[in-house]
Amino acid sequence: MKLHVVVEQDEGGYFVAEVPALPGCLSQGKTREEALANIKEAIEGWLEVMESKSDAEAADLVEVTV
Repeated sequence: MKLHVVVEQDEGGYFVAEVPALPGCLSQGKTREEALANIKEAIEGWLEVMESKSDAEAADLVEVTV
């Protein structure tokens, strides 16, 4: 899976990484490399949580074209 990650340096000097396609999926690190390693872990965790939620909910899946 390929995802776009936005990396920005905050006012404190930390690098903040965010995945726009995954709401609430973000992490940080003291270096760019650390932030990228941390966001990979955050993505894995985000996907696990979403998978467990979808298994638990017996909702209808509907595809809509706009």
